This record gives sequence, C-alpha cells and structure tokens, in this order.
Amino acid sequence: MSETSWSDRLLGGFRKTSDRLSENLTGLAGGGKLDDATLDDIEDALIISDLGPAAAGRIRAKLSEKQFGTTITQEQLKEAVAEEIAEILRPVAKPLEVTAFPRPQVILVIGVNGSGKTTTIAKLAHLFTEDDYGVLLAAGDTFRAAAIGQLATWAERAGVDIVRGPEGGDPASIVFDAVKQATDTGIDALVVDTAGRLQNKRELMDELEKIRRVLGRLNPEAPHDVVLVLDATNGQNALSQIDVFKEVAGVTGLIMTKLDGTARGGVLVAAAEQYGLPIHAIGVGEKMEDLRPFDPDLVARVIAGVAQ
Repeated sequence: MSETSWSDRLLGGFRKTSDRLSENLTGLAGGGKLDDATLDDIEDALIISDLGPAAAGRIRAKLSEKQFGTTITQEQLKEAVAEEIAEILRPVAKPLEVTAFPRPQVILVIGVNGSGKTTTIAKLAHLFTEDDYGVLLAAGDTFRAAAIGQLATWAERAGVDIVRGPEGGDPASIVFDAVKQATDTGIDALVVDTAGRLQNKRELMDELEKIRRVLGRLNPEAPHDVVLVLDATNGQNALSQIDVFKEVAGVTGLIMTKLDGTARGGVLVAAAEQYGLPIHAIGVGEKMEDLRPFDPDLVARVIAGVAQ
C-alpha cells in the first residue's frame, strides 16, 4: 500500500475523531487572542475529545508560551494543536521490529476479548511477512474454541502456519511446542495469542507466568515483547486496561485498533502522555493492510483536523 493510500485510509478512519475535536475547537480562536479564558476553553475541548487531562494541560501550557501576534485564526490554532499533539506522540512511536538473536523473537499478544486481538495478530503476521520474515502463530487462548478457530482462519489468510491444541488445553504446552517448531524451522517471529479474560486477574496472571517460565527454559530472553491490543471505541476505559495488564502481564507496547469507527481516537494521545509505552501500530479497518506502523506526525495532524 502506498503512503498516499494509507494516509487517505487513516484520514477516513480518524474522521470522527478529527470532526469531534474540530467541533470542540470551533469558535475558540476566530481572530481572537489566546487569553486565559480561551486557553481554558481549549483545554476543556481537548479533554472532551478524549486526549485526557494530562495531555490537555500540557498542550494548554505550550500554547500559552507561543507567540501568535495579536490574533490567531482557527486554522492556526489547529496547526498549533497538531504540533503539540505530535510532540507527545513522537517519543512513543516505535515499530515492532524483529531483532532478537537467537531466533525466534517471541511476541505475546494480550487484550480483552473483543478488542480485535486475534485479527491484529494476523495483521502483524502480514506486516512481518511483507518484510520477508518467517512467522509462526501460536493459539494460546485455549479458553474459547472460537478463538482457536478464528486464529486458524486468519493464519490461512495471512499465509502462515499455526500451532494449536484442543479447547481447554494447556497454553504453556502449546507455546512450548510452538517455540520448538519455530526454532527447528528457522522462524523469525513467533506471535502468541493469549487468554483475553480479566474476570479473574489472578488466574490470568498465573497462566501468563507459567507461559513465561516455559519460555524462559527455552530462551531466557523470551518473551521479547508483550503487546497489549486496545479497542479505541472504549475511550478512556482503555486506559484502565493498560493499568491492569501492566500489573498482570508486564506490557511492553501497545497497538490501538478500531480507529475507523470511533470519535475517541484522542485516547491515543492520553495513553502516550500517561504511560509513555511504545505505540507500535494502529488499525483502521478489517483488511490485512489496515494495520500499519504508527506515524505520530500524520496521526497528530489527522486528529487536529489539518491533514489533507
């Protein structure tokens, strides 16, 4: 996919987010000065747009320091907001790279059921295969038969192999078999689906810890990545998921999905400001090519409503 077509897709996916922020910012400049009252209104508009109080406060403070002359137009305000959003996002924009040696690089993918976790795993596999990496999937979410079947279907679409077991099987055993197969066949990246239930945090923590122990016996560096998939439609509730999964799983990076149908994409900015975790990729649709590495400048301009 060309950068232009991806930009268009991203713009379309973030349309509700940018429309929401634009609506909230409308009338806050329009040729007037950025006095304290206007800055307060801008901060409120950013919070309402799901950027969160910490990011909104930071952007307000930066805007107060800028020299706009005697007046500022609506477009200038949006450009200034876009630049400040980009300043927040740039430090966390880090593609998920395959660098581990010895291979394979083991990537645990976690997230609540319904977050788009399983389809995101397949899209990650597609991204890696585009870069000529060998990829293997492991169906470690054995709690739901549907999850195993769904991952197998997506693996076929992505053109990669999958290691799976029966419903209710031992996830750690499946991961063990997957690592052995990946090692024996020269696979570069092993992407592991894991249980998506949070009703019993202790049960999930124990399961993930067992997987870690098994991995540690085979490769002391594994897992190399623990990636949390977040559903953008959850807005600020996505942040509470980061809190929980950081505790139970040691999250090392984020992927944000379902940005095509939500006005709550501003939560990306809130997550970046509050947690500073790498944002590896974002998804704006159901197709394989709808997951791409995170471009902070493009996303900032789209959110602020100034992308062309």
